Amino acid sequence: MRWLVTGAGGMLGRDLVSALSEAGETDVVAATRADLDISDAAAVRDAVDGADVVLNAAAWTDVDGAEANEAAATAVNGHAVAVLAAAAGKRLLHVSTDYVFDGTATSPYPEDAIPAPVNAYGRGKAVGERAVLASGGTVVRTAWLYGEHGNNFVRTMLRLARERDTVDVVYDQTGPPTWSYALARQLVALGLSQAAPGIYHGTAAGSTTWFGLAQAVFAEAGHDPSRVRPTTSDRFVRPARRPSYSVLGHHRWAATGVAPLPDWRPMLQEAMPSLLH
Repeated sequence: MRWLVTGAGGMLGRDLVSALSEAGETDVVAATRADLDISDAAAVRDAVDGADVVLNAAAWTDVDGAEANEAAATAVNGHAVAVLAAAAGKRLLHVSTDYVFDGTATSPYPEDAIPAPVNAYGRGKAVGERAVLASGGTVVRTAWLYGEHGNNFVRTMLRLARERDTVDVVYDQTGPPTWSYALARQLVALGLSQAAPGIYHGTAAGSTTWFGLAQAVFAEAGHDPSRVRPTTSDRFVRPARRPSYSVLGHHRWAATGVAPLPDWRPMLQEAMPSLLH
């Protein structure tokens, strides 16, 4: 099979390239932002030509920056995705986010839950989702992603564990911490399958709070987890409102032959060696 990975220079994109290699896939075009502007329709048509699967990990990921410049964020996360969807159609596997939901649920959001984003980033991602689905492609929503590459919460906690005696972390937001490499392997498996298009949720099973995740990171790294102190979101006011509940349901995987991701805690244990080096 021939694969095109867009956003190949980012955290998930780099893991997708590695996961494809692990799966024995050798016909892979890894397109970074410098290689391919997904808003350029002609360039996208050329890049997509001949690809069997297009894995889109290209995105504007600065949530607070999107709040200040919604048009620019939506141009990347919405309108450019529409360009890619028009060229790739059912061959497209597009990565989206829990931020398309408002976070008011008390049980996991099913795949067919109606989006209701509460910030600019989520609104832009919802535009992209609609374009992918209208073109017959597949949307895979993820949440609380961390990994070896780039900035993310787990790597920040590891750094703060070295630099500070204590760290204050919020306990009033709940979600499923998800290792980007585990998600990458799942996306590759989905691309290799004959699964029906539509929406899937690519997150770890189970859930915790940011406080609980920080304590787990400290413990896995050999630090005293009591150095992490609980606090509330109103102590850390940020431009973009965050959903307080980001747990996603995984029912649609049962029909694909692709296993849902495991619980977040053993996933963190598996990920930790790559995060500590």
